[in-house]
Amino acid sequence: MTGITDRIQVEVCVGSMADVAVAAAEGADRVELCGGLELGGLTPSVGLVETVLAESSIPVIVMLRPRAGGFCYDRAEFAAMLRDARRLLDVGAAGVAFGVLDRQGRIDAARSREVVALTAPLPAVFHRAFDFASDRPAALDVLIEIGCTRVLTSGGKPTAEAGAAELCDLIRRAAGRIEIMPGGGITAENVASIVRETGCRQVHIGASAPSDDGSLGSESGIELCDRRYIEGARYRAVAADAVAATISAIRR
Repeated sequence: MTGITDRIQVEVCVGSMADVAVAAAEGADRVELCGGLELGGLTPSVGLVETVLAESSIPVIVMLRPRAGGFCYDRAEFAAMLRDARRLLDVGAAGVAFGVLDRQGRIDAARSREVVALTAPLPAVFHRAFDFASDRPAALDVLIEIGCTRVLTSGGKPTAEAGAAELCDLIRRAAGRIEIMPGGGITAENVASIVRETGCRQVHIGASAPSDDGSLGSESGIELCDRRYIEGARYRAVAADAVAATISAIRR
């Protein structure tokens, strides 16, 4: 197994230029830039990506995820992913993180192959959609076959610590053909044991804490987040009946 005295690469999940600056200053090797981290990470704006790329001293992998919820996308959502990928790579992203499943929880090999081909020769990283795959060993084989660079995974468990045994199995199965990057709940308290137990050569960390810009106060009672969509697999979608009923109510 890899010893903790060996250099382990550290990737930090970030959502702002301020996050990137902190990660770089504290010794991170690269960052994964996302929007909507409270929703598990979404595609960031081009403006944010360009700002970060202009100032970052370390490589920036950019998230491709068009909405919250699951990872089975309709035609327009996937087309948007490809458009975003082209634009983000054109402005200098060091690679992309993505994940596409079908309704049975299998890797969507055809669409994943498109993303990998579009990203090459830069890294194409399959994110934690992998942890929701119905058969992860088979999913890993698919990702190897299509040429994916790296998989971010907690070993199919809520945290990498809980999934350490499966992470070991995945690293053995990969046999150097694809990188396995543990992520999910990795902290200063457990990172050394995860590295020792799995033999991984890189880790993905959040290392985050709540922050407040002070502008909203505490007395308004106004909620900026719709808490129905913060947890679980649901995402916000416009309901035709609600639109029709509301318009009808003022146009009758």
